[in-house]
Amino acid sequence: MTPHEALPAGVFESPLLEIDEASVRRGKQWILDRLSLRLPIGQHTAILGPNGSGKSTLVKLITREIYPSTRDNGRGRVRIFGRDLWEVTELRGLLGMVSSAQERDFTSDPPLDAFEAVVSGFFAARGLGPNHRVSEEMRERARQALDLLDAGHLAGREMASLSSGEARRVLIARSLVHRPRALLLDEPCDGLDLVSRRRFLESLRALAKAGTTLLLVTHHIEEILPEIGQVLLLRDGRVIQQGEKAHILTGAALSTSFGMPVRVRRRGAWYEALLD
Repeated sequence: MTPHEALPAGVFESPLLEIDEASVRRGKQWILDRLSLRLPIGQHTAILGPNGSGKSTLVKLITREIYPSTRDNGRGRVRIFGRDLWEVTELRGLLGMVSSAQERDFTSDPPLDAFEAVVSGFFAARGLGPNHRVSEEMRERARQALDLLDAGHLAGREMASLSSGEARRVLIARSLVHRPRALLLDEPCDGLDLVSRRRFLESLRALAKAGTTLLLVTHHIEEILPEIGQVLLLRDGRVIQQGEKAHILTGAALSTSFGMPVRVRRRGAWYEALLD
């Protein structure tokens, strides 16, 4: 049985994400304010906004680390693949997650082998324990995931010895062992140099072309892949614009989101922002 065979058929027909007027409060401040959006499966999307716009809170809402706060005598609804309730480990099989914070966990003590880091993704664990039974199929899928990201040569290396770009490719491979329908990428290029960033982004392009839906959360428009067609702009916990990339990545729209005059320049299929 594949990881997805036990799931209801409707899971595969439903949108990736549906949020209906969800609010999240921290102390007395509303971090997300009646936020609503709908993202279909198969549509690569970037969620863009400045620091403090609510991106990190939105990611935690999607990954079930937090839940909507009660507001106006109601509670916002968050549905992922058509369902309100998920076991987190079950959700991870459909929606992979990669972030710079995750990298810090996997490159810290105790030492962890890169191949073991990938295989342990089957058990939602950091490394393998004595009770984990690893089949040859699991090992083969781990090798395939590493090879897909041109990272097979990293097997056997300690995670702490890898560059940030290499470590993040290993973590994507870890997410891919479940053959998820989508990947949620939270500021995945944070801390990468120019060369490492471009190599990492090319790995993401390969995944997009292979059929994995990408949901990229960033505040750098330079990281928005050519394959991403939909962009959502956040400001102060609200969606201020959502639509096709060419219509959203404009100086006027970004100036509104970031609160400063911004010019947008296009280089082929890539975009970059410049401050006036």
